[in-house]
Amino acid sequence: MIASSSSQPSTPIVHPDGARLLADIGGTNARFALEFGPGRIELIDVLSCNDYPTLADAVRAYLATPAVAAAAPGAIRHAAIAIANPVVGDHVRMTNHHWEFSIEAMRQACGFDTLLVVNDFSALARALPHLGGQKRQVGGGAPLPDSPLGLLGAGTGLGVSGLVPCGSGWTALRSEGGHVSFSPADEVEVAILQYAWREFEHVSAERLLSGAGVELIYRALADRAGRPGDGLAAPEISRRALAGECALCDQVLEVFCGMLGTAAGNLAITLGAQGGVYIGGGIVPRLGERFAGSSFRRRFEQKGRFSAYLGKIPTYVITADYPAFLGVSAILAEKLSD
Repeated sequence: MIASSSSQPSTPIVHPDGARLLADIGGTNARFALEFGPGRIELIDVLSCNDYPTLADAVRAYLATPAVAAAAPGAIRHAAIAIANPVVGDHVRMTNHHWEFSIEAMRQACGFDTLLVVNDFSALARALPHLGGQKRQVGGGAPLPDSPLGLLGAGTGLGVSGLVPCGSGWTALRSEGGHVSFSPADEVEVAILQYAWREFEHVSAERLLSGAGVELIYRALADRAGRPGDGLAAPEISRRALAGECALCDQVLEVFCGMLGTAAGNLAITLGAQGGVYIGGGIVPRLGERFAGSSFRRRFEQKGRFSAYLGKIPTYVITADYPAFLGVSAILAEKLSD
């Protein structure tokens, strides 16, 4: 699949050192694009990770695509990769895929002058100031200028980050906040936690606020209702709920959205995220108006004496198709300007 950016300046500004490679690597798909100049992110292609023995092989396959090779016939000098994994030091070993690599060895193998590899949620956090209209507000509140931003994203796991003003720029937090202990807020969630303890010694927020978490919530609620769970996968649970076919599935989504509201409120208070809290990941953007009408925002503000404080903080759903590209672009631009 190859696509181009829908909005380009009338007089395109190009990078003097040529096109730059941007990538967003998950456990299932590897997304690539070329950035020809500021705001000119084009030739987006999505490759299956399972089709390539190594990440370097996937990079070379993208660069060899006829459209890419024709658009950037010279060597690509600079590249930046966001990856769904902690990045500490030179060696990266993915937790949700078999790829592992040395950043420096891959830089040399691919012939890059510069290769940056960063955590995907650090990159997504850096994208937040550049989203423009590619977000949808849920509930009230207004951003306070020059304030921290919070970020949560539920998908395969639960990504957490934040963006803190730093001089004239921003600093993205390297957080593993998805692994904090889950905090129930009512009797139903206490019952779900007790059910989850049968399977896990430590029940993190990610155990419930993820695709696997949707399935766990379903099993727990089915058990609480005295009916056997039939092993539904998360996409089918969401489909049945959104189609109005299953009351239990609808309850699962409602519980999920409420739990996410509590987690987002906790993050807002922890970071003082008066610039807003953003929701990304693969699950929530697909829920559309069902999410807007859920208990998410009520639970976000449900913090007793701090309810008024949270009521002033806006919450947004990220609607951009490939927001991580905006973040790695900003990180690479800063690196090259130093």
